[in-house]
Amino acid sequence: MKTCRKNMNKYFCAWAMLPLMVIGICGTATAAQSDDEAAIRALQGEQANAWNRHDAAAYARLFTADGDVVNVLGWWWRGRAEIESKLTGAFAFVFHESRLNITDTSVRFLSPTIAVAHVRWTMEGAKSPPGAPQPREGIEIQVLQKIAGHWLIQSFQNTNGIPERPFPSGPPAGPPNH
Repeated sequence: MKTCRKNMNKYFCAWAMLPLMVIGICGTATAAQSDDEAAIRALQGEQANAWNRHDAAAYARLFTADGDVVNVLGWWWRGRAEIESKLTGAFAFVFHESRLNITDTSVRFLSPTIAVAHVRWTMEGAKSPPGAPQPREGIEIQVLQKIAGHWLIQSFQNTNGIPERPFPSGPPAGPPNH
C-alpha cells in the first residue's frame, strides 16, 4: 500500500507541476515578444528621428537591403539604395522643412522573426508636388523581419488619412424631381 501511495504521489506531483512548467515556458515567450515589440517601437522612433534630420541614408538603413516602399502617392521604390536616392531628392525640397511625428504603433507577430506593424503618423511642413494631396496624417503598414537580432522593415505601404466618419446610409439628397 505504501508503494502504491508513493507512486500516486509521484504522478500527482508530475501532473501538478505541468501547469507551472507551461506557465514558465509561455512567460519566457511572452517576455521575448515584449522585448521584440519594444524594439519595433524603438525602430519607429528611429524612423521619425532620421526623417526629422532629413537623413535619407539613416532612414534607408531601417530597411532590409531588398526592402521596398510604396509612398502616399503610390510610388514604388525597391531596395535600400533606391529608397535612399528617392528620399535624398525629396528632402532637398518637398520634405526639407517637414517634421514627422509617430502617434501610435500596433504590432502583431506572424512568427518569432516576422511582424506586421500599423503606424499612425502626423506631419507638418511638407510641400506637395503639384496636384498631390498634402501629407498631414496617415498610416503605414510595415512588414518587419528580425535579422541577426535586429528588426528591419521589409515592406512599407504608406497611406494619407483623413479622420474616419460613418459611411452614408443612402445616396446624397438631390433637388426634388418636378
